[in-house]
Amino acid sequence: MKISVHSSLKSLSFGIIHYKNTTVSESPQMLKGRLQLFQESLFFDLKDQKPADFEGIAEWRQLFKQFGKDPNRYRPSTEALLRRIAKQNYLPSTNSAVDLNNFFSLQYETPLGIYDTQNISGDIEIRLGSDQEQFEGLNGRMNSAENLIIAADSNGPFGSPCVDSARTAVSKETNDALHIVYFRPSLPKEEQEKMLHSLKDMFIQVNGGTATAKLV
Repeated sequence: MKISVHSSLKSLSFGIIHYKNTTVSESPQMLKGRLQLFQESLFFDLKDQKPADFEGIAEWRQLFKQFGKDPNRYRPSTEALLRRIAKQNYLPSTNSAVDLNNFFSLQYETPLGIYDTQNISGDIEIRLGSDQEQFEGLNGRMNSAENLIIAADSNGPFGSPCVDSARTAVSKETNDALHIVYFRPSLPKEEQEKMLHSLKDMFIQVNGGTATAKLV
């Protein structure tokens, strides 16, 4: 599959990792423990600042506003995770792919999406959604794609820095997967590369398989 970025988003960078022959399973105790300890640490940080005050969250909220999406109604996914943690509603372990995705999203204050490529059709374009587009999200609701940065295939939107679609959700039946990292513009290219390859290496260490990574 080809992955392109619409010209209206050329000021942004996106990390793409394509995994093959991977095995998604219950998370190893090491990953469960790191995710839990990190959430507990963030809970104490959140006593002194709001999720929207975190540097990465504030930048993504500004980007939502810039493209015409109200960040108080459609929050960056990392902010949504932090708001749960602030209430001590810690994220339960889902599987070895999703847990790793959430860990890196929290650590880097950056939205990430992990998608089952078996349920992606045709080529992918990262672009702004139209007022005619919507998708069923992992939040259990139909979400408007209007003015939202989305990853879309021939069937429409399946990912965004706000919420991802249910149809491309990764499960223990997933063998091939696609990671999209929605980098904030202020993160230097060398830091983007470092994060991307760190994510790729840890994913393979936990889930096996092979992977290729690139910035677009």
